[in-house]
Amino acid sequence: MYRDLDSILALLPTQEDGLRLQKRYLELRENLFLFLDDPTIPPTNNSSEQSLRWSVIFRKVTNGFRSDWGRDLFAAVRSIVNTGRRQGFSAFESILIALNPVKSLFAIG
Repeated sequence: MYRDLDSILALLPTQEDGLRLQKRYLELRENLFLFLDDPTIPPTNNSSEQSLRWSVIFRKVTNGFRSDWGRDLFAAVRSIVNTGRRQGFSAFESILIALNPVKSLFAIG
């Protein structure tokens, strides 16, 4: 598997997009197939895409936001709720934690 990757990365792209991708994959080489070695790492970013789903549905149903602050507030609340959900908190608990100046949703431990 890594031999195949090495041979692909050794190719010399001629287009700008190819050079950009090669540079990115060379920097990420050690982590490209990490999901094969560690079963706790998902092979896709589906959880991130699913987190965005509510925002997309809301935007389509309401035909967008009427103000920039409304859009920004919705994005901030969705981000807080989604992050909290991944850490086992309810939406209400996530918002309370985010508003608490002493506690942080992103604390390690």
